[in-house]
Amino acid sequence: MIKKCLFPAAGYGTRFLPATKAMPKEMLPIVNKPLIQYGVEEALEAGITTMAIVTGRGKRSLEDHFDISYELEHQIRGTDKEIYLKDIREVMEQCTFSYTRQMEMKGLGHAILTGETLIGNEPFAVVLADDLCDNPEGEGVLSQMIELYHKYRCSIVAIEEVEVSEVDKYGVISGREIDAGVYMVDNMIEKPSIAEAPSNLAVIGRYILTPDIFDILRDTKPGKKGEIQITDALLEQCKKGMVLAYKFKGKRYDCGSIDGFVMATNVFYQKHHQG
Repeated sequence: MIKKCLFPAAGYGTRFLPATKAMPKEMLPIVNKPLIQYGVEEALEAGITTMAIVTGRGKRSLEDHFDISYELEHQIRGTDKEIYLKDIREVMEQCTFSYTRQMEMKGLGHAILTGETLIGNEPFAVVLADDLCDNPEGEGVLSQMIELYHKYRCSIVAIEEVEVSEVDKYGVISGREIDAGVYMVDNMIEKPSIAEAPSNLAVIGRYILTPDIFDILRDTKPGKKGEIQITDALLEQCKKGMVLAYKFKGKRYDCGSIDGFVMATNVFYQKHHQG
């Protein structure tokens, strides 16, 4: 039932300047594969084959990555280097990609609303590529969330416990646990102070959203930093119906930060080296 995945990818990646001055942060490589490809492969594993990407100025390399490079392929055809294109060829063969541009950076909620033209009136997944998720012992995070969606048929956010000192970097939820690791959300605050935070359960970059979120986003007023926050829209959605938060199985690496990026690189290097 979840057939499309939206990738908001228009941000500037300022924490990685000057590397991201001319290269999208989503194209930063973890070992030999860009972040955006890890996200697409996670969506593909969950049975999603339609990828919708919200881009911005200077992001053409995202489109080029999921396209044929005739010159490169001609040069390495029949050589031992051709094997290096195996993964991306498989992705391109199984998926379709569509793109739209976010003209101004007005927050994640605005980026998701910009993607409405690519999604239409159906439930969909959202992946923030700089949150790299890995579950070596089982299904990926999106696969886990889609199973949960089949049961509850409502919007779902992925959460993890963070240090209390870190809550001001995230959207933070509170709610009642209705199943193991599954919470019915009753409050959600974007980047609260430690005093304001309703818990230490932080939203990470994986969502399943029902299509009514678009109408809610249209009516959502700008919040912190003048941005339209998806957290505010989800809070409104949970007042009208139900929003769940899911403590996923696996590990998330914050590859929007240098520390998280280096940690992910080391872990995935070991995996790559071993097999």
